Amino acid sequence: MLLKELSSLASPLSATQVDKLKQLTSELNAVQLAWVGGYLSATAELSGVAGEVQQAPQQTITILYGSQTGNGRGIATELAEKAQAQGYSVNLVSMADYKTRQLKQETLLLAVVSTHGEGEAPDDAIELHKFLASKRAPQLDTLNYAVLALGDSSYEFFCQTGKDFDARLSALGAKAIVPLTECDVDYESAASQWQEAVLCAVKPLVGTGASVVSIGSASSKVSSSAFSKQKPYSAELLVSQKLTGRDSDRDVRHVEIDLGESGLSYQVGDALGVWFSNSDALVEEIINGLSLDGEAEVTLGGATLTLAQALKEKRELTQLYPGLVQNWAQLSGNEALQAISEDREQTRQFILKHQLADLVAKYPVDIGAFQLVELLRPITPRLYSIASSQSEVESEVHLTVALVADERDSGTRFGGASHFLASAEEGAEVKVYVEPNNHFRLPENPDTPVVMIGPGTGVAPFRAFMQERAAQGAQGDSWLFFGNPHFEQDFLYQTEWQQYLKDGVLTRLDSAFSRDQAHKIYVQHRILEQGETLWQWIERGAHLYICGDADRMAKDVHQALIEVIKQHGGKSEEQAEALLESLRSDKRYQKDVY
Repeated sequence: MLLKELSSLASPLSATQVDKLKQLTSELNAVQLAWVGGYLSATAELSGVAGEVQQAPQQTITILYGSQTGNGRGIATELAEKAQAQGYSVNLVSMADYKTRQLKQETLLLAVVSTHGEGEAPDDAIELHKFLASKRAPQLDTLNYAVLALGDSSYEFFCQTGKDFDARLSALGAKAIVPLTECDVDYESAASQWQEAVLCAVKPLVGTGASVVSIGSASSKVSSSAFSKQKPYSAELLVSQKLTGRDSDRDVRHVEIDLGESGLSYQVGDALGVWFSNSDALVEEIINGLSLDGEAEVTLGGATLTLAQALKEKRELTQLYPGLVQNWAQLSGNEALQAISEDREQTRQFILKHQLADLVAKYPVDIGAFQLVELLRPITPRLYSIASSQSEVESEVHLTVALVADERDSGTRFGGASHFLASAEEGAEVKVYVEPNNHFRLPENPDTPVVMIGPGTGVAPFRAFMQERAAQGAQGDSWLFFGNPHFEQDFLYQTEWQQYLKDGVLTRLDSAFSRDQAHKIYVQHRILEQGETLWQWIERGAHLYICGDADRMAKDVHQALIEVIKQHGGKSEEQAEALLESLRSDKRYQKDVY
């Protein structure tokens, strides 16, 4: 039948639709008509209904994530999978890859963002966060949005980045389809409820019953790897070898783990997530201190466990949080602890210096087995910077782990994961997964010079960098700044650095051993001493990397770099800060700090 002879009586179309179709086709040439025919045919095939064409959803749900440790990315990916399963068109994008000019085109935006450090945006959200706060941000009167904020209530600026996003989007005219949701470290339940709420809220905005899912670009495709935080790989521990000397005041371990036939792959700069179990001695101390029965049964997540099992495998025992301190203060009736729990800063300092076992010993309470496990947070994996390149170690992964050990009145208190790895015997099972870190990467061009600043265990990723550069046959210069207390006791991987220097893979090594002389010398002092040469490296395109302690070292190093740029680059304080910010935006100034 010719289109000009078509009527509503001879088709499933209404009279109005027939008229529109005739009008459209009258304006098309033969090539355009052929293309439209092919497009409609393909659309009908995708719908799975012969002879019928179903329209794709009118709107695409854009899901953005800003994630420092991978939790935000995981939640956003899970949300995208659920949305696609319901037939919605989804665009899943890291905030780092999102084009800010696209924002004014959006009509439906779901954002998952964490807060890093003292209220700071995670690395991949910095640019978008700055854009929204700037005068360049457009009015967003047609935008519907929802924000899930991730944070840690142990910190003063809890969920601050998520709060910032919510406030700015609202100020720009966007409409929240569900209220801002704030999640603490144990975020799983709240995040799941938020996902369900937003998927319910978007239904009237994008229509229902859509059978065509527009995948769009590769960045929006949702896929799951074989192993993840939720599905870790049970690996075998090969080596846990002490790196520091006998007389060192710290125990730093070189740990090697066999990934076997898992197929797990990683890039240098990535982190390894390690699930651990608490020590039997710590579990026993807590149970005995509370006069509880370790064989008493408790139910967690639908599973029945003994109290001892639950504390060993399921509950966080070595890290306190404000809510637990507050609840414990109420249970104990101790006025001193109650005063601490009511003051944010005092609570934070208390948390840094105490564990659950200290609460048990100092502030007695009458509590049951189930009540105890309900008070405690679920155990969470720890992330360690990977200290190896698969170009060299293949199916292994190496870590540099400092044993956290603090002397207290009640004895030595150990960190959960570090003690687990330090005390594990060869052949022990370790549940692991790879956490990508796309914001700590070697330059794409191996001939680009790199400056690596990594005191203490912060040197771990730079060992991986050197293995990778050696495998690449990189011609670019490499400069390492390393620091620790004593040369003889604490020079981590000393022989390896010396071999890299001999082979020419490492061009320069400047070390700072703080306790080997009367006055303390740190890496920031070495940076200032070598300022003129360092500025020359920056001028010829060097990439700068910092890894290690975020509270003091990273801030001191940053200020030292400012001084180098001011003194040897002839810049003002503001110009120096702007230059480092420009280097960060260009991925020439990268940090992996904790």
